Amino acid sequence: MLEMTREEFEELVAEGLDRIPPELTRLMDNVAVFVEDEPEGDHPDLLGLYEGTPLTERGEWYAGVLPDRITIYRGPTLRMCATREEVVEEVEVTVVHEVAHHFGIDDDRLHALGYG
Repeated sequence: MLEMTREEFEELVAEGLDRIPPELTRLMDNVAVFVEDEPEGDHPDLLGLYEGTPLTERGEWYAGVLPDRITIYRGPTLRMCATREEVVEEVEVTVVHEVAHHFGIDDDRLHALGYG
């Protein structure tokens, strides 16, 4: 498995977020991004997870709720990548993928756009 400190990985996640165009990041609302070492449950290969209510599904009822949560998983990403360059690319794809879920874009559309 490729070695990378948690701090280095967190920096890659931050860089992935920085690559999202500002006109989109300005639209992001009530969402927090986290890095965890491993996913819980039965999905040891999960690279990222969006938990929350997408912007497209929010209505008048949406007020006073906890932030949506985007989690990027370090362990599975490092296990699937052979080089640092692959990690950089995979983290960026995963960050964009999970942020897209915040905007209401589903997996089928993301796969079609190359962010599967």
